[in-house]
Amino acid sequence: QLIGIWYISEWMAMGKPSTFQLVELGPGRGTLTEDILRVFKQLASVLSKCAVSVHLVEVSPKLSEIQAVMLTGGKVQPNPEDESAYMKGISKTGIPIFWYRDIQDVPPGYSFYLAHEFFDALPIHKFQRTEKGWREVLVDIDPEVPDQLRFVLSPSRTPATQNFIQPEETRDHVEVSPEAGVIVQRLASRIEKDGGAALVADYGHDGTKTDTFRGFRNHKLHDVLRAPGTADLTADVDFSYLRKMVQGKTATLGPIKQREFLKNMGIDLRLQVLLQNSGDTATREQLLHSYDMLMNPKKMGDCFNFFALLPHHRLVHPDKKDKPESKSPLPPVAGFNELLLK
Repeated sequence: QLIGIWYISEWMAMGKPSTFQLVELGPGRGTLTEDILRVFKQLASVLSKCAVSVHLVEVSPKLSEIQAVMLTGGKVQPNPEDESAYMKGISKTGIPIFWYRDIQDVPPGYSFYLAHEFFDALPIHKFQRTEKGWREVLVDIDPEVPDQLRFVLSPSRTPATQNFIQPEETRDHVEVSPEAGVIVQRLASRIEKDGGAALVADYGHDGTKTDTFRGFRNHKLHDVLRAPGTADLTADVDFSYLRKMVQGKTATLGPIKQREFLKNMGIDLRLQVLLQNSGDTATREQLLHSYDMLMNPKKMGDCFNFFALLPHHRLVHPDKKDKPESKSPLPPVAGFNELLLK
């Protein structure tokens, strides 16, 4: 819900444009989109003069079915082959929803992008610094154990080593996701051209961590090389790399820890209101448990981060240099500035 508020807050700060595309990358089961749409419905009077639409970038046919049931009650229709969206429907709250296989297929226009636990699932290259220079970490068959994979270092430099290691790199082990670089550049280009903003929420670090590649199966850590294809593979997002890839096309904010972002978004107030409005103990316990899960530094409070891409003019007046006194101050960006209650 607070993420929904963030988008409306930014839409208002940017002068309430008449159209608003919400674009989510890899929407999972569609629960986050559903919560955001509920907020949009509650604030329908604010959005009354704006044409809102939802655009989901989803490659999995199975997940897009689950999303369709969650968001439209299953009332969707396949789109003709020559159209960019492969499926479309109307949300339970009356907002048009479209499904695409690639971000390139989403029509241009004023858009807000959401990537929640998206970048951490993209493939990575791993590199190790050695006495002979950088070597790529590759996967090989273990000669000792048939059917078992092992990590090996490339005998010499690979094309990836030449292309993806920054000359100023100080770490001894680096993970790079070129695909994440391409996608964040596409987002930045679209924001630069059509306006809007992007919010990235993910496990990650700001260019400080080294080996974060791991596997999960049934919520337990799982050896990434065992039984390939049966576990969920993930690597922490390197936000410093995303920032470099944007190359000044847009401004960036963050990463900041999830607990700071949500605190700035007013989660404490929201919790109080929800607790006051909940009649039974079970609901109250569930709320407190969820709050703890999101905010506790030992749970998701510290390991999850928020990062935003915004047009430069959102943070700096284009002509501030000439007449600094004549400009009204820019509204703060929700979530990234401390919440001050009047």
